Amino acid sequence: MDNKEAIIQATISLITEKGEQLNEITVREICKKANVGLGLVNYHFENKDKLIELCVERMVNGIVDNFRSMQEKTEGLTPFETLDYLGNITLTFLFDHYAVSKISILTDMRTPKEDDNTHRTYLAYLPLVSACRPDWDKATVEHKTFCLIAIMQQTFLRHKVVSETQGIDLTNPEERKAFHTQILHDILEV
Repeated sequence: MDNKEAIIQATISLITEKGEQLNEITVREICKKANVGLGLVNYHFENKDKLIELCVERMVNGIVDNFRSMQEKTEGLTPFETLDYLGNITLTFLFDHYAVSKISILTDMRTPKEDDNTHRTYLAYLPLVSACRPDWDKATVEHKTFCLIAIMQQTFLRHKVVSETQGIDLTNPEERKAFHTQILHDILEV
């Protein structure tokens, strides 16, 4: 493994260990774990924040890739039930991995890329929305899927505002599930 990959792997390991305390990760700690010199983080990644963003993107990419395999667990469910189930898994992941998820979403918003996590999530949801509404044309499915992903991201990022304005505690799994199901009904018009 080269130094750059060693730094990435060490950082991912520290992100996993620290959980929500990402601000506690230091360059010195990363380099010690990767067994490399201190200057290599800046050499390869410019700074610690860009390194963490890259690692978070890689971590979330793996989760989005596994999303399709999770769909296998939904055999026998209606398309709406499948979308509801997988949407709740997505929201649960966001809230269970708050710091990582926040970095991922804000990075995608700040510097959108063709294959960022938001776009990959959108692509994973497209066939689910289409299956729920086979009567919609392609443009409508794409628009509604975009709206769904945007609402899920905003629901996560602004959960305190949702709590204050709508009286729904999105950190509570049952309330979050009910809120998500209602959003699906609203978007899919079912």
